[in-house]
Amino acid sequence: QLQASGGGSVQTGGSLRLSCATSDLSFDANAIGWFRQAPGKEREGISCISPGDGTTYYKDSVKGRFSISSDNAKKTVYLEMNNLKPEDTAVYYCAAGPLPTDYSDYALGPVALMAIDYTYWGQGTQVTVSS
Repeated sequence: QLQASGGGSVQTGGSLRLSCATSDLSFDANAIGWFRQAPGKEREGISCISPGDGTTYYKDSVKGRFSISSDNAKKTVYLEMNNLKPEDTAVYYCAAGPLPTDYSDYALGPVALMAIDYTYWGQGTQVTVSS
């Protein structure tokens, strides 16, 4: 249901755009998150979006450099990554998580949106940033 693509190898300061194509997924009922896992480190959530209302979250380490967006017609979420650093090297995953059923009445804030249970995962795409 989710397929991540767009990874590659760039030098420090370079840019990449990751795509997360979805199928059979309601953009009104799910949030889409981007996660990454570097060798020897735990997976971390770095950004997410509620495509239905546009709420977004960014981890401090990527804030100001990464931008998440959604094309609801194409059911695709993008992660634009600029000014990449070697510490951004990781396998990047996208995942979908069901929003609470009362989300339309009680929308989640950005931090809470990143903390929901992301239950559907795509395969990863490797991002390598060299110095």
